[in-house]
Amino acid sequence: MPMLQLADGALHYQLDGPADAPVLVLSNSLGTDLQMWDAQVPAFSQHFRVLRYDTRGHGRSLVTPGPYSIEQLGRDVLALVDALDIQRFAFCGLSMGGLIGQWLALNAAERLTRLVLCNTAAKIANDEVWNSRIDTVLQGGEQAMGELRDASIARWFTPGFATAEPGEVERITDMLATTSPQGYAGNCAAVRDADFREQLGAIGAPTLIVAGTADQVTTVAHGQFMAERIRGARQLDLSAAHLSNVEAGEGFTAPVLAFLLR
Repeated sequence: MPMLQLADGALHYQLDGPADAPVLVLSNSLGTDLQMWDAQVPAFSQHFRVLRYDTRGHGRSLVTPGPYSIEQLGRDVLALVDALDIQRFAFCGLSMGGLIGQWLALNAAERLTRLVLCNTAAKIANDEVWNSRIDTVLQGGEQAMGELRDASIARWFTPGFATAEPGEVERITDMLATTSPQGYAGNCAAVRDADFREQLGAIGAPTLIVAGTADQVTTVAHGQFMAERIRGARQLDLSAAHLSNVEAGEGFTAPVLAFLLR
């Protein structure tokens, strides 16, 4: 199990694909882990050295006292690629991972070759939403995480997908149920405090924005807001809810890969 030892704990990561291929970093959403990208890795790893990792507070990575910040999570990525002697890389992040991607594009622009921002926004929800969720999980612990898993199905997937693919829905939502309450709350604070609305114009990396037409969390309009402000950005709208890479499958993988290879 590959682990990078940071100053305050270990970051879990996984590498797939040829050692001499260009690097693609995949960043998970809030409440999932690196396995959320399982469907994409076979295709992506034919062309890229695919680097996945469990964001701090998730999966097998370190859980440290919160609150966290997107800057802190972005610096974890830079520490990881530096330790692996990776100078430049493409980056694809979903939801919270997309916020990390925006931070990297603004603060480590020379490292990025291409940027894919999936089911994300420059500002996600409001303080009241996040503060309420933080209080709920810190007070309720593992039981609250289980209840959050059940509530997340309607946010993460369309009813049709949830009915047709119950096994896949269970696989993904179980990631949330087993996430550390402390780690989850710390990351909720990072998402709460992130706001790149006034900085998007400074992003220079070639950018693809992916949105789900049934996503009620980060909507098509949120994607359009980013696309209008990031120079040359393209937008891909998919028939999916919040976890478009899981729900759309090949409909996500093929056009994202085409963009990355362009």
